[in-house]
Amino acid sequence: MLEEIRIENLGVIGRAHVTLGRGLTVLTGETGAGKTMVLTGLSLLLGGKADPAVVRTGQRGASVEGRIVEPEGSVVLRRAEDAGAEADDDGTLVVLRTVGAATPESSGRSRAFLGGRSVPQGVLADLADALVTVHGQADQARLRSPSRQRAALDAFAGPEHAATLERYREAWNARQAVAAELTELVERSQDRAREAELLRLGLSEVERIDPQPGEDVDLAAEVERLSHAEDLRSAASGAHTALVGEDDATADGSASAVIDHARRLLENVGEHDATLGALATRVAEAGYLIADAAADLSSYVQDLQADPARLETAQRRRAELGTLTRSYGADVAEVLAWADVSGRRLLELEGGDDRVAELEAERDALDARLAELGEQLTQARQKAAGVLADAVSEELTGLAMAGARLVVDVAPAAEPGPHGLDAIEMLLVPHAGAPARPLGKGASGGELSRVMLAIEVALATSPGSGAHRPGTFVFDEVDAGVGGKAAVEVGRRLAALARDSQVLVVTHLAQVAAFADQHLVVTKSHADGVDVVTESDVRSVTGADRVRELARMLSGQEDSEVARSHAAELLELSGVGR
Repeated sequence: MLEEIRIENLGVIGRAHVTLGRGLTVLTGETGAGKTMVLTGLSLLLGGKADPAVVRTGQRGASVEGRIVEPEGSVVLRRAEDAGAEADDDGTLVVLRTVGAATPESSGRSRAFLGGRSVPQGVLADLADALVTVHGQADQARLRSPSRQRAALDAFAGPEHAATLERYREAWNARQAVAAELTELVERSQDRAREAELLRLGLSEVERIDPQPGEDVDLAAEVERLSHAEDLRSAASGAHTALVGEDDATADGSASAVIDHARRLLENVGEHDATLGALATRVAEAGYLIADAAADLSSYVQDLQADPARLETAQRRRAELGTLTRSYGADVAEVLAWADVSGRRLLELEGGDDRVAELEAERDALDARLAELGEQLTQARQKAAGVLADAVSEELTGLAMAGARLVVDVAPAAEPGPHGLDAIEMLLVPHAGAPARPLGKGASGGELSRVMLAIEVALATSPGSGAHRPGTFVFDEVDAGVGGKAAVEVGRRLAALARDSQVLVVTHLAQVAAFADQHLVVTKSHADGVDVVTESDVRSVTGADRVRELARMLSGQEDSEVARSHAAELLELSGVGR
């Protein structure tokens, strides 16, 4: 339940404090006095869109703070706790919304706080779903929408029906996904066949040539060596001669002989100087390395053969590998990787027919599931439609529409949809003997106001209703287009709704306001030539003050004795009627 709202710098409101209680609270005042801003503030608390234009001119920002009191374990408190908010020990939850003014430096940022925690705007909207139901004049237009009518009937049908509807939607979404994949498979069958054929050709070529990992690298090295065999032989032989000489005649001038001579010189004097002894060892090691290199060069020269036949074979193999690397990868490694991926893709493509069969079976199973769940939805809706129509028709009789009936038609839809197999339409029989006509075509604004109120009362109070009952209802001029006896009955129904709920109503009708448990009046002051609503301008009126306000609403003359007498009569009537 909303306990109070504090508003600062919102539209014409400079500062206002609205205390709300249980039962029916009406908010009245002259046009433009600021009633709408109170509802705008409430909308902000409930996660509504923040418009920087609502910030009072000359102010840096606006703020709205609300206090919510809920019993322990309520849905509202659970959702708040899930968002990280903390309630007081008595179940009081503080909600704060701020809106910055639009300036050249700022676009007017909005922030939301819940139970001392900064939260996204959507958290407040989620909280509002369990806390408040808001109806304004725009809801009359939405009531003409088939989707809105279906939603009202589904809500009336209760939680078990809602669970069935959720299962139906899950099956519907699954069926849509299966159908989309199946359509793609069928429509792209020729493309898939062409792709499979290209893959087969490529994989066949790779299989014929049979490249081995690293083969291209090894062949390149071999071709390079065979192509320059004589140059390599000449270089290796020359290097061998330089290291050890060709024979005894040239050995003394070889690197090996020179190193050996240097070693002996150092070893002869090494015993006299450790440094030269160490250098003699290093020179000896150099001699060993030269001897090893010479031996390797000798072996290399002996093994190196100029083999034109092998060179031709290697070059031909490289050309074969080149046909693959030009088409399937930069080198053999990439060709083999392509073959691996393409092999798996070919298996997938060749299994397309099996996948089509699987999807068709899955689609048929989902169709059967949808038919079963859709039939359950239809039966539940048909049952709820009769109960809802009777409950609303009874309410309409009480709302000075004697003979009027609501008809809730549940007919097969042209084709199944995400909400079931049914087309829901609400029709109004405005009086006995009149034909039933769709709400969007045959109902006036005043009739729509009363139908909407009747539906809301039926949803909240009918024994046959399974709809969620929020603790608070807000009606913004739900009595538009209504007058006379009908207005009295609107007030009576709002009071009936308020027996078990908190109801806040903005109204211009004294007949409605007379039924209130609490009557708040909003007026405007003038400060420095500017209209403003201050805390003193939101008053709870009782006794003679309330009579004067009702008289003003009746005739525009709060001091008129006739109007005041009529106002007092309305108050007496409302007390008897309740």
